Amino acid sequence: MRKILLFCCALSLVNGYSQRPRESQERKSGPITISGKVIDQETKAPLEYATLVLQSIRNPEKITGGITDENGIFKVETSPGRYSARIEYISYKTYNFEVQTFTTSTDLGTISLELDVAQLDAVDVIAEKTTVELRLDKKIYNVGKDLTVRGGTVSDVLDNVPSVSVDVEGNVQLRGNDDVRILINGKPSAITGLNSTEALRQLPAESIEKVEIITSPSARYDAEGSGGIINIILHRSKLAGLNGALTTNIGDPTLLGINGNLNYRTGNVNIFTNAGYNYRKSPGNSLNATDFFDQNGDFTNAIREEREFDRIRKGYNVNLGVEWYVNETASITQSIFIRNSDNERETLNIFFQLDENRNETNGFRLDNEIEDDKTFQYAFNFDKKFDDSGQKLTFAFQYETTDEVESSLIEQNGFDSETVRTAEDQNRVFLQSDYILPIGENSQFEFGYRGDFNRLETDYDVNFIQPTIDELGITDPSNLLDFKETINAVYTQWGSKIKNFSYLLGLRYEATRLIINQIESNDFRRNNFDGYFPTVNLNYEFTERESLSFGYNRRLRRPRSRFLNPFPSRSSPTNLFQGNPLLTPSFSNQVDLGYLNRFKKVTLNASIYYQRATDVITFITEDTGENTVFDGQVVSILRRTPVNLAKNDRYGFEFTTNYRPTDTWNLNGNFNVFNLVTRGDFNNQNFDAENLSWFVRLNNKVTLFKNIEWQTRLNYRGPVENAQTRNQGIISMDLAFSKDLFKEKASLALNINDVFNSRRRISETITPFFVSDSEFQFRVRSINASFTYRFNQKKQNRREGRGNENGDDEIEG
Repeated sequence: MRKILLFCCALSLVNGYSQRPRESQERKSGPITISGKVIDQETKAPLEYATLVLQSIRNPEKITGGITDENGIFKVETSPGRYSARIEYISYKTYNFEVQTFTTSTDLGTISLELDVAQLDAVDVIAEKTTVELRLDKKIYNVGKDLTVRGGTVSDVLDNVPSVSVDVEGNVQLRGNDDVRILINGKPSAITGLNSTEALRQLPAESIEKVEIITSPSARYDAEGSGGIINIILHRSKLAGLNGALTTNIGDPTLLGINGNLNYRTGNVNIFTNAGYNYRKSPGNSLNATDFFDQNGDFTNAIREEREFDRIRKGYNVNLGVEWYVNETASITQSIFIRNSDNERETLNIFFQLDENRNETNGFRLDNEIEDDKTFQYAFNFDKKFDDSGQKLTFAFQYETTDEVESSLIEQNGFDSETVRTAEDQNRVFLQSDYILPIGENSQFEFGYRGDFNRLETDYDVNFIQPTIDELGITDPSNLLDFKETINAVYTQWGSKIKNFSYLLGLRYEATRLIINQIESNDFRRNNFDGYFPTVNLNYEFTERESLSFGYNRRLRRPRSRFLNPFPSRSSPTNLFQGNPLLTPSFSNQVDLGYLNRFKKVTLNASIYYQRATDVITFITEDTGENTVFDGQVVSILRRTPVNLAKNDRYGFEFTTNYRPTDTWNLNGNFNVFNLVTRGDFNNQNFDAENLSWFVRLNNKVTLFKNIEWQTRLNYRGPVENAQTRNQGIISMDLAFSKDLFKEKASLALNINDVFNSRRRISETITPFFVSDSEFQFRVRSINASFTYRFNQKKQNRREGRGNENGDDEIEG
């Protein structure tokens, strides 16, 4: 199937070229030169890399052109004829000439271009500043020159985006809520893999163009993700000709990487690619001490575990695509994404045990794991514009496969103890179509369909060597799960603007069908979920700089396949994870009130929000009441499982602010405080909890002597607490320096991640039957150096030193 799709993609490209009509033979009396100069309308500064496009009137397929030099001057050779001409430049309005007949060399004079902030999301910007665009249903963060993520991953980028935080295990949270829907280019994608946390750590930061944060999604978006949606847009240039950038990285702990993007646009075809290879070593450590008690509260036994783990991630990823502009109103885009990673992990677990008489024994456990991960995705997109009013039809098809195999050989005190193998094979087909119909000058009607068809097979196999299964008291340690998920959705929405007031109202219906089939145990279950999801987004503009917005949406959290699988998977003979096939979705309703004001040197974006969720999916840890023999001692078995608790209420306040005291100094911060109230009971145990938590992020960027840039990022995440566990606050700091070389065609950067090596989770869990203290550090402090070289691309420094005078909310990364 994969080969067929690759062949179709290549064949489509060939057909796109072969079907182009042969160029008409125009009369030639020798080449002529079209010249001129392009400048910024306000600053009068020359604009390098502006593009002159000449299109033959007699043969529209004949397109030629060129770019300006560092003085803004262009000189293009062409044959005499009748042409339409235009000047294009990233983030500026296109300048169109009247149709002209060129018979001799012609100087078009000096052309002044006007900045067009509204079109920043439709062009390629290699920006000095990170811009924030505010729309009725989302915020768009165009990722700019953020020094602290050079040589990093997508997880590092997300941890620097306002409203988003990434914990020490790589879990992404939006306003403190970990139920976040992550999309790639607006769609669920194999790029995020079976484990989105792990996949985001393998995708290089250089592949991202922008990130959309959608805290109040409209009906157009999937209803899943009670915390909201994070949409990652991959880099794709639209500049004419051949252009690209190459970045190499080296660091300690060992980091070696090379990543690049390449784009070639000619005529009505645009070919683009992102590719890279990375090798990373990520050491980490953890500590866990647990005391067990009986029903009378008397001590029974204890175990202390000290873990050290070394992870090696190596592999490549390639994203290759072709855009074919069929005509002025239609385009077809096809792309393939391939990732192949070969990972290793070695975990050394040194444990100390106490029996009820506090006699101590000790030993060690060594887990050598090998992981092979292969991902393939083919995507087809068709866009059709019917007229200039904005009437539009889009269609998207996506097919993807993911194969992931993890194999472990576990040694206990120097002897082979057990082998564990987990093989996951996923196939997904995705369909989506949207139709937009403008009505009048300020109104718009929209409707669409979406289908998501997913099948996942998980083969989990455990073989205990010593002690044997009988000695451990464990039965049936292996299982095969066949999981099928089908989601069909339709939506409609209506939007309009009346003077300074605009609104967008929508309704979405989703039907979910799940099949959970345990092959070996013949346990077959069906779960069906249907729901309506209304959305309301309102906005009132007091002035061009000040506005107020309101959003309401109903969303859900679907249980994943692993959450539903009742078969226990074991991380060790004493610890297991067990899914719950009786889980139901958690539904939530949320309101959000936002305020934006752009002052002369300060931009403030604030919001208050409230969310109520029912049947909340919560993970609890409990004593199974069963024991096992572990290293000659009888030890209690702990189980971690998801359950539906009654409800929770989350309300909070958030603001993001930017302050630029001088042209060379910029400060910005993001602050979020929220209170989470949980009410629920399970198995005669009360899980009521209330937790007030917050996080704050501060960025300080200064241009030093010789244009060396210095960036400091400070993060603090407040304590988090639920009915069983309290996590202490975490503070960390990152530093980075950068210097541009070769007239800004290259950049050299050095960054230090987690300067004080303090990014670790320290927690305490208390239940009636055990008390556990733990520490966890996923990765230690790292130092990375990167070198970037750009050709036919240049950072676009828009109005240096003019702050936010154009009304766009600029927040430097």
